[in-house]
Amino acid sequence: MKKVGQIIDRAEQHCKSSGARLTDKRKQVLTGLVKSDRALSAYELIDICKAEFGETLPATSMYRILEFLRSENLAHKLNLTNQYVACAHITCDHGHAASQFLICGQCQKVKEISVSEATTTELRSEIEHAGYQLATSQFEINCMCEECLANAA
Repeated sequence: MKKVGQIIDRAEQHCKSSGARLTDKRKQVLTGLVKSDRALSAYELIDICKAEFGETLPATSMYRILEFLRSENLAHKLNLTNQYVACAHITCDHGHAASQFLICGQCQKVKEISVSEATTTELRSEIEHAGYQLATSQFEINCMCEECLANAA
């Protein structure tokens, strides 16, 4: 289970070191993302903030908060679904490659993984060979999680 308090504390330290501020509302949104094992829309996060913290946030504020969290590398946007997840590496001390996401097509659970630079380079080469240009190095892969696989058996 994720230690939410430790993750939020680490995120706050990260923001301070970069000259930014993790306000209470930003902490609430990040907490909602950290507690979830699936990607959430801005509107789902608005509902979570209201239910868990009694905070009513307008959509424009939520999108600004999410953009802040993205700019600080504390959250990621899944482009295919227009949803957000907390970065899985907030408490890590090492640098990270481009984020890759496994998304369960059954339950929508999301897992962030690392893919080697060699794999990314090879894929980029194959894409260019096919006459396309890679728009982003973030991959979002439709999968089935272990739990859904077990339930399907």
